[in-house]
Amino acid sequence: MANTAHALHILVKHKEQAEDIIKQLKKGAKFQTLAKKYSTCPSGKKGGDLGEFRRGQMVPQFDKVAFGGEILEPHLVKTRFGWHVIKVLYRT
Repeated sequence: MANTAHALHILVKHKEQAEDIIKQLKKGAKFQTLAKKYSTCPSGKKGGDLGEFRRGQMVPQFDKVAFGGEILEPHLVKTRFGWHVIKVLYRT
């Protein structure tokens, strides 16, 4: 079982916007470009890069995808912060 993960994310307020971002990604848009344009999280300036983090460091809904979702696929997750589009790069 993986103990750390490295992920990118884009944080927005509305589900519709997050769904639109996923559509753009599926059409070939670059994750980092969309993060810089849309993300309300400070990590948006770094292309949404959260770096490597440990299991339990993120809120439970985020952790579930970071450690259980498909790698390199965009995932939609709702947390108390808003709607996240998450892309897990790897787990160790």
